[in-house]
Amino acid sequence: MNSTTLLSAGELGMSSPRERSDHTAFVDEGLLYVWGGHHSVAGEQVFLPSDEIWVYEMSSGVWSSYAMGGEVPPTLSQTCGCCLNGVMYIFGGGSENGHTNQLYCVNLLDGMFTWKKVTDSEGSPPSPRDKHSCWVYADRIIYFGGYGCKQIREVSNTRSFITDEMSWVTIGATVFRFWGWNNEVHVFDLRTNTWSEPQTHGVPPKPRASHSSATLGRMGYVCGGVEASSMDIHCLDLETWTWTEIVPVSAVPVERSWHTLTPLSDSTLFLFGGVNMAGKPLSDGWIFDVQTKEWREMQHPHKDNPRLWHSACLGQDSDVIVFGGSRDYALVMDTISFLQSPSQKHCSDLLVFQAQPLSLHRLCEDCIGRNARTLEKQLSCLPKKIQENLRKRISFFKMAKSQGTCSST
Repeated sequence: MNSTTLLSAGELGMSSPRERSDHTAFVDEGLLYVWGGHHSVAGEQVFLPSDEIWVYEMSSGVWSSYAMGGEVPPTLSQTCGCCLNGVMYIFGGGSENGHTNQLYCVNLLDGMFTWKKVTDSEGSPPSPRDKHSCWVYADRIIYFGGYGCKQIREVSNTRSFITDEMSWVTIGATVFRFWGWNNEVHVFDLRTNTWSEPQTHGVPPKPRASHSSATLGRMGYVCGGVEASSMDIHCLDLETWTWTEIVPVSAVPVERSWHTLTPLSDSTLFLFGGVNMAGKPLSDGWIFDVQTKEWREMQHPHKDNPRLWHSACLGQDSDVIVFGGSRDYALVMDTISFLQSPSQKHCSDLLVFQAQPLSLHRLCEDCIGRNARTLEKQLSCLPKKIQENLRKRISFFKMAKSQGTCSST
């Protein structure tokens, strides 16, 4: 696997996002969207505003920011975001008022960027939580796991909820509520605007949070995380709701949390970064083949760029785009949440991992982009759409050259 680093936000000037961790990011139609998260200001951790979104055009290397209106969500940590049919959905997370189980959405295609608080849904949503994950399949968002608060009457199955014994809230001698990790599966169906909790089959993963997840076809995969007993990997059939644990036939990555798992193809997943059980930030990359059940470590030149709490998205030509995150681990555990140390170093650069050789079309665009001085006069002979795309590539390489880099995405 080859790997390249794009221009950092700082190198790109004022019109670029601040360094951040704990944000939401995804790629849609050649654009990388980045929302939320937090960063450091004068030694203190500050949440980034919920009423702005950053968009990176991968062909030109240009960042743009847009104001967002409507029913803007509060600033949130450890929320779970995804994109479906051009609409971004944000569920759960922690705010200054505690954990939430509210769902928000915003249309990214109409140019208005107007938030809507989803209040007209039917069924019972999951209990308030953070550090959970989701899969997107067949116009449904399927949420898994996380860390949150429950009242004692809400815990019907102790196998689906592990109590954090240091976090009980009591009134007199009676336990009123407590915090913990779960392995619940909840579904929000966009077609019917309905919440449901399907009955799953098979042996589910151990309750966990700060894990990673990815969708391949009809299967949802989950890997590692806090309270996981090992670097295990499980999959859930999103039609039959049957759990299966995959037992690798090869060496496996070390245990970790706050890592990412990204689909590369119909049968492979890419794991990157995170923090191990000893609190060491990680920079290793692995590919898992779900058919052969083999992990394979990939060599790359970013061993000096450990990341946790970052985002990773599948880009163009099967490359994985990692944005932001933290270079170090400086977290203190209290009875309810994770608190960051002011010394934590957040990032604003993009790491691009190329998983397979570039297409001939891509190679031609990059060749023209790198040799614009020689070939730019011939662009007028090409169709306007091709001219537009090539001028974006030329702009990208001019910007990279001016900053002393030669990276590509």
